[in-house]
Order: sequence, then structure tokens, then C-alpha cells
Amino acid sequence: MPFDSANLMPILPEVAILVTALVVLVVDLYLKDADKGVNHVLALLGLVVAIGLTGWVGGGERTLAWDGNVVRDAMSDLLKGAVLIVSAFAFIYARPWLKDRNLLVGEFYVLGLCAVLGMLVMISANSFLTLYLGLELQALSLYALVAFDRDSKIGPEAAMKYFVLGALGSGMLLYGVSMIYGATGSIELGAVARAVVAAGSTDQVLVFGIAFLVIGIGFKFGAVPFHMWVPDLYEGAPTPVALFIGSAPKLAAFALVVRLLVEGMGALHTDWQGMLLILAVLSMGLGNLAAIAQTNIKRMLAYSTISHVGFVFLGLLAGSSQGYASAMFYIIIYAVTAVGTFGILTILSREGFDAQQLEDLKGLNDRDPWYAAMMALMMFSLAGVPPTVGFMAKLLVLEAVVRVDLVWLALVAVFFSIIGAFYYLRVVKFIYFDQPTTALPIITSGGVRAAMTVNGLAVLLLGLFPAALLGLCQAAFR
Repeated sequence: MPFDSANLMPILPEVAILVTALVVLVVDLYLKDADKGVNHVLALLGLVVAIGLTGWVGGGERTLAWDGNVVRDAMSDLLKGAVLIVSAFAFIYARPWLKDRNLLVGEFYVLGLCAVLGMLVMISANSFLTLYLGLELQALSLYALVAFDRDSKIGPEAAMKYFVLGALGSGMLLYGVSMIYGATGSIELGAVARAVVAAGSTDQVLVFGIAFLVIGIGFKFGAVPFHMWVPDLYEGAPTPVALFIGSAPKLAAFALVVRLLVEGMGALHTDWQGMLLILAVLSMGLGNLAAIAQTNIKRMLAYSTISHVGFVFLGLLAGSSQGYASAMFYIIIYAVTAVGTFGILTILSREGFDAQQLEDLKGLNDRDPWYAAMMALMMFSLAGVPPTVGFMAKLLVLEAVVRVDLVWLALVAVFFSIIGAFYYLRVVKFIYFDQPTTALPIITSGGVRAAMTVNGLAVLLLGLFPAALLGLCQAAFR
């Protein structure tokens, strides 16, 4: 294919992130230890430029580039912007933690930016090949990040579990893709969709291919029963890495599901709806019940993530444009809330100490009322308490499920949400009604405090005024 400069327009955000990663990699070679903060500034600058380019090239009609392998549409515009914004928050919250442990080095930012690049490629993918390329770029970067702290005793173990089970999930996904390619003769999603419509559910190879796709998606999302790596990963990974993994990659995983199942396999919705229904119920049930028993807050948030994946699957299995939009709204809101929740844990950590136990949050209101209020907002949003945006996200998903006559499923989701509210409100109880375990003040920079303020207020204001974000989500599936 001859080179066409017009092909560069849809991927300008990806180009900006790639250039930033290369610049950080080279500049880091010449920086003294005292100047490593330059890497942080360069990484944030690259993310800001990429956000601007996403807005500049976005909008308008759906366009294809790179011989149909890359797509730019309303969904990619919104998810790319969300990934970049959440990643910027993650980098801001990570800096003090890294600096206290002499880990403020270029490798962290290079790996983080490469993971972001993989997410953007996944979101823009319009073929199996591009999807898998982005998925592996993201995964390989995250494997290395989990083992980033070489002094950690449990980090390498978590990285190994993540690598082995991540490779298993990728293998399942690749096997499903190969079966679908064999049945349809194409790797481009539009051609696959047309072939699926022609073949229908009578083609057993297609049905088996979808089964393996759903298994691979279950691994990547951490849905039950493919969730075994999630709690160990969250507990063993350095807190800034758990913060990053628990937020932005979920947006890319959502794009993976939409591209594969909705756009490629939409004609076989009834075949994959039942599979997602089982995964959703199991994830909501086990996630919420297991989270109650946790004393380690990172493991609690891991099981919380599993339960929220169940809610996202509810919107997807509804099979309507309203369901897809509500699932997209839910996953964006979850990413914004999760990055703020883990951000508080990095703020509470200090040199020689990591905030990992629920008891570490005791008396936070006495130590810093503003951070206590931000953490309470995050917990209320995760629990789905009005007027936070988590309530609106859950309501929209439940409405989509009810509209397709799955009232019983909505009732199951409400039941497990009530159970889940217990362990979120328990955190609020620790923050406001228990005595602090230490009298040490919480010292943070103005930039971190400002970022947390924006993060927390976004959770509240999006709950009060959800129309703008919801409108963008709905526009992506018209």
C-alpha cells in the first residue's frame, strides 16, 4: 500500500504518545538522579498534546485508514480522551510515591506510555490484527510495570501470575480469532460482520470461535471464573501500578469487547448474550461477597472491580444501543473513580510505608478533612449512592436491562449492589468515626491536591449533570 499522509490524521494521538515515549527514553540517559522529575513533566506534556490532538482530529463522519485496519469514530474519540485523561491522573498521583522510594526513573514512564499507546491502538482497531497488536503492546508493558519495584517481595510473584494467565487469555482470544477468520475469510471487522450475517448461527466454527472470544475477554476483564489473577495482582503490584492497571486498561478492554462482539459478531448476539449473562451474574455475586471478607484494601478494590465488570456486561448483553451507551458510560465513570480511589492510597503512603490495610484509613478526617471528603465521594460513587455519578451509571445499566425484559437480572444486580454497599460504607466509617493509627501529617504537593480535587469534584458534578457525557456515549452507538 503506497504511503498516504492522510492516513496519519486518525492516529495523531498515537503518534504523539509514541514520540513522547521515545523522547523520555533518550532524555533519561542524560539526566542526573536529581533531575529525574523531568521525565514526569515530559510524560504529562505528551499526554496533554495527545488529548489536544484527539479533540482536533475527532468529530465528523466515521473514517477508515491504513487499508481498513484503523477506524476513527465517535466511540474511539471519547474512549481515547478518557484513557489519556485517566492516565494523566495516574502519573500525577504516582510521582510522590515513586520519588519517596527512589523509583522516579524514565523506565516507569516509558512503560506507562507504551501501555497507553497499546490502549489507543486497541480503541482504534478495525481488524483482528490491529486489535491483537494493541492488546499485546499494552499487556507486555503492564507485565514489566508490575515487577517494576525490584525490592518488593510479592511484586515479581504477582507479575508472573499476571504474565501466565494473561498469556492464557491472549491465547484463547487468538484461537477464537483464528476460528472466525477460518469461517469468514477476513480479519477486517466490517467484512467479518457481513460474512457472519450471511452464515448465521448454523456455522458451528463461528459459534465455537465466539466462545473462545468470550473466554479471552473474560480473562482480560477479570470476570468470574477467569478472575483468579486480579486480587493477587492488585495486592502485589506497586500502588501506582495497581492504580494504573485498575483504571485506564478497563477502557481499552471495553473497546475490545465492542469491536469484537458488537461490531464483528453483532448478528450472533443471541449466542454471546447468554455467555455474558453467566459471567455478569457470577462476577457481581462473587466480587461483592468476597470483597466483604477482605482486610487488605487493595484486595477489596480488586474484588470490587470484578463486581463492576459484571455491571458493564449487563449493559453489553442487553444488545441495544441504549445498553451499549450505558455500559460505556459506566466504564468511563468507573475508571475515573478507581483512579481517584487508588490515588488516595498513594497519597497516604510515605517513605517506608504503604497504605494497604483498611485500618490505614482510620481517622483520615482528623488528619486531612479534604482528602477524607474525596475518598468518601469515591466510596459513595462505587456504592452507587446519589447524587454521585456511580448512582446514575448503575441506574442507566439497570434501565437498559429492564427494557429488554430481563427484569429478574436487574433485581439480581440490585441485590448484589446492596451487599456491595456494605464494604464501601465500612471505609467511610473508618474515615470519619475511628481514631487515626498515626498522628503523622499528610504532606502532598499542590499539584497532587489540585488533581485529586478535580477528580473528586468530577465524580460529584457528573452525577448532578450527567447529560453531556451520556450524550457523547449515546452518539457513539447511533
